[in-house]
Amino acid sequence: MELLLIEDNRRLSEFLVKGLEESGFSVVLAEIGTDARRLIAEKTWDVILLDIMLPDIDGFELLQYTRFKENHTPILVLSALNETDDKVKALKYGADDYLSKPFHFKELVARIHALTRRFKQKYNEQSNVLLCDDLRLYVDEHRVVRGEKEIKLTPQEFKLLKYLMENKNRIMSRTQILDAVWGYNYDTNTNVIDVYISYLRTKIDTEDLPKLIETIKGIGYRIRTTD
Repeated sequence: MELLLIEDNRRLSEFLVKGLEESGFSVVLAEIGTDARRLIAEKTWDVILLDIMLPDIDGFELLQYTRFKENHTPILVLSALNETDDKVKALKYGADDYLSKPFHFKELVARIHALTRRFKQKYNEQSNVLLCDDLRLYVDEHRVVRGEKEIKLTPQEFKLLKYLMENKNRIMSRTQILDAVWGYNYDTNTNVIDVYISYLRTKIDTEDLPKLIETIKGIGYRIRTTD
């Protein structure tokens, strides 16, 4: 299990890194907010341990940044700020748990394990369903529903829609789509993507509904939320 520890107190961070590694965790330490922000953006972590009072970017700002990037990694705040308002603020900004300093190391380890169990359970429950506004794609059932209407798709249409929904709100280039849906050896000069996007639009973006599939001229396509 890989942990990102964001803590500027050298004495405490050394103690935590040593103890967590002895408990079987892999730990990377960030002592300032800018380093933490880079590490959050570059890598997927199992749990983030976050101090609020940092010398540059404070923990509240890092919380907001992480959740704004649609990063759902469990975040456990470790802070000397013990006021109820501070705890409420951290939870409001996206923290999953809050542990006040000083704390017992055994409790920290127990909280980490509890967070990962809840996250895995939630992920397993949700991973079968991809959502975009009122459009739902059921991965295991190979079924698509918009609103109350079930939409019949061919296997290739389903694969293309699934790829777009897995990357919701991101612009995917034609090359990325072709590689992911049709394979690396497919002819890059083909218009197969445009044809299948047209098929999907006919079935999903009907005249009476908001348009979800968007063409980004000269780049590619994306499926996006309308709100």
